[in-house]
Amino acid sequence: MLTQQEYLALDATAMSGGLKNGDFTSSELIASAIEQARKVNQSVNALTGECYEQAQRHAVEQDQTKESHSAVAGLPFLIKDLSPLAGLLQSNGSRLYQGFVAAQNAAIVQEYLDAGLIVLGKTNTPEFGLTLTTEPVANGATRNPWNPDYSTGGSSGGAAAAVAAGIVPVAHATDGGGSIRIPAACCGLFGLKPSRGLTAIENKLGDCWSGMSVGHVVSRSVRDSALFLDVIRLQKAKLFPIPATPVQFSIDIDTPPGRLNIALQTQHPFGEPIDSECLRALEDTAQLCESLGHHVESVEHPADYKAVTGAMNTLVCIHIYQNVKKRLDELGNDLETADLETSTRQMAQMGARFSATDYLRARDTLNATAAEMQTFHARYDVLLSPVLTKTTARLGWLNMNAGDLKEYGSRYRSYSGFTALYNGTGQPSASLPMHSDANGLPVGVMATAAWGGDALLLQFARQLEEARPWPLLAPMAVSG
Repeated sequence: MLTQQEYLALDATAMSGGLKNGDFTSSELIASAIEQARKVNQSVNALTGECYEQAQRHAVEQDQTKESHSAVAGLPFLIKDLSPLAGLLQSNGSRLYQGFVAAQNAAIVQEYLDAGLIVLGKTNTPEFGLTLTTEPVANGATRNPWNPDYSTGGSSGGAAAAVAAGIVPVAHATDGGGSIRIPAACCGLFGLKPSRGLTAIENKLGDCWSGMSVGHVVSRSVRDSALFLDVIRLQKAKLFPIPATPVQFSIDIDTPPGRLNIALQTQHPFGEPIDSECLRALEDTAQLCESLGHHVESVEHPADYKAVTGAMNTLVCIHIYQNVKKRLDELGNDLETADLETSTRQMAQMGARFSATDYLRARDTLNATAAEMQTFHARYDVLLSPVLTKTTARLGWLNMNAGDLKEYGSRYRSYSGFTALYNGTGQPSASLPMHSDANGLPVGVMATAAWGGDALLLQFARQLEEARPWPLLAPMAVSG
């Protein structure tokens, strides 16, 4: 019988191996996941909805048929509450979607189900995934398992909290401006944003923010990220070009990356101060890279961040208005009186004012920047930078309903700045939990590669993980 302590010690790859060897059953894994969720979720508020009975039935079916859809079949899993899962409530972190039940699965969710993953429920997210912390009015704040007074980051904060607290080893996440990498940094996890065009996506530009938003997972181990990337990788192009990749990321990850030329970004693109702990994490990682035989040099980033930020803001606002307007029409409501958070309403209002010319100009800016970054990566294999400018924020510090939205915007800019550009350019980018601050909270370091360089990035991350292993769980996972 699988004990709870044994369950918490396993990453998804180890769970997969144990199922194949007959060490335990899928039913035992699901029972342990549910037990852990019931133990810790009241403290972290990671889940917005659960389907435990359905998960238990699916586990029994998996054990009886022993049908192996994939290497992840029979493992416990969670879906972020921005992606539809048919038959389950979907809030999108918004009161506007109270009581809404999804009629069909998102494309990426269908890939997970087809692979045989057993879904336990949905994870919390800020309203429409629009900020760097997970504190929606609709569902309440998600608390960091390392210290419940602190944020989990956003927008995949519920997913990150669930993994760090030991509910599941891996959880679905999305990233449209840092929403995989930032929660991973705040919760001590590995979080890879894959290359644009590599993974399962919807058929409409509005559903992926014109290609800026992609889906994958947050995980405790790098090998788990590679394993799950194999599940959702596309076999043929959909909306965007598909990069050349290895046959299996989970096998290719065992190949050492060789000697890399690594660029080091130590200055904030808008001149914001960077906390000493974030810089220490970056510098220590750079020294580790040099000790592993890589060449590291400080650089000035080649991109025009101001132009990229403006372009991305235009596109996000347009797509937020597009999505909100659809729901408002269904409800017979209007934007001015809709039950939206203040910042969301303001972004939707801006989106309503942008023109087709604005949209095309923004796309052109991002395409030009993507070409610049391809040239940059012809010289540098990997770019290292902070994930955030500050250590993890306390809950309540970043408030989408702040009376003074200028103050909210100022705090947002002072906290971020590094992650979003790579959503605009479509490059793979990952947060690695390389450091902890004086309060014991995790501090992430970001590594970015050229478009299509996902395999190299995973190999590099695996090398750092093996050289300096990080804690797999937050203390709350054991203490509750």
